[in-house]
Amino acid sequence: MQRLTEQILDHADDLPEGSAISAKGLLHLGNRAAVDQALSRLAERGQLIRAGRGLYLRPVSSRHGVRSPSVQKAVDALASQKGEVIVPSGAAAANTLGLTTQVPVRLVYLTSGRSRTICFGNHVIELRHAPRWQLALANSPAGIVIRALAWLGPEKADAALVALKRDLPPSTFNELIAVAPQLPTWLARSVGKAVHG
Repeated sequence: MQRLTEQILDHADDLPEGSAISAKGLLHLGNRAAVDQALSRLAERGQLIRAGRGLYLRPVSSRHGVRSPSVQKAVDALASQKGEVIVPSGAAAANTLGLTTQVPVRLVYLTSGRSRTICFGNHVIELRHAPRWQLALANSPAGIVIRALAWLGPEKADAALVALKRDLPPSTFNELIAVAPQLPTWLARSVGKAVHG
C-alpha cells in the first residue's frame, strides 16, 4: 500500500498548475489528522508550497528548475476553492487599461471574503475585502473598468471614461449601464454621462 504522502503527491500531479490542495479535498485518502500531518511534512520537504492556512500548491518543475505556480493561477484556484470572488485591485485595473503608468509594486487583490495575506514561494499576496459593487462583473472588461474608476475616484472618473470610450467596444459600456444601479451615485452618474452624453 502506498504511503499517504505518496498518494497526496500522485493526486497533486494529476491537477493543473496552480490548483489548490487542501486537507478537505484529500479526506478520501485518510483521516483529517493524518492528511494534515502529511501535508505539513510535504511542505517542510519543499514538495508542496504552503500558501495559507490549510492551503497548499504544487511547485512547477521545468527544465529551468522548480518554481512557484503563476500568481494568477494560484489566485484563481484559491477563489474556486473558497467560493470567493477574487479580482486584481483597482490600481492594477487602471494600469491594465492604460489609465495610469504606475505599476503596482505589491500584489493586491480584492475579495468577497475576509481580508488576509497569503504567501507562497517569494510571493506575498494581499487580499482585501471589497464592497460588492467593486466585484461586480468580476474579470470582464466592464468589471475591470469599474475597479479602475473606483481607484481613480470621482475627480478623475469622467476624464477616464472619455478616454475609455474611444478604446473600448460599446458592449462594455452596455454592461456598465446595466450594472449602474449597484454602483455608488458618483460612479453611476459618470457612467451615464459617458454613455448618454
